[in-house]
Amino acid sequence: MNFDLTTIYNDIPDFKNHDEASSWFKNRFGDQFVLKNYDTIEGEKVYYYHVIKNEEVYHEYMESLASPEHTDITSPEPFESYSTVEITEDGGISLTI
Repeated sequence: MNFDLTTIYNDIPDFKNHDEASSWFKNRFGDQFVLKNYDTIEGEKVYYYHVIKNEEVYHEYMESLASPEHTDITSPEPFESYSTVEITEDGGISLTI
């Protein structure tokens, strides 16, 4: 899945909360939008999602991370297979490549 991060960022509306923001991304990206983790930073919950751009490379990379065997990453391709979306409880958004 190819997409222009700038275009997506410019299309993002103002959200009132995490649920509203995550629903917008889920509607836009479907199964390519997956929750990976969450954390609490300065008392506010932050959710970390991946938008998968290249499923085959992404899943291979995730499997290698879960494997007890050491895997050398010799290409930037695994890191280019997804983008990270951070969503705060109050609907704040941060996108990374």
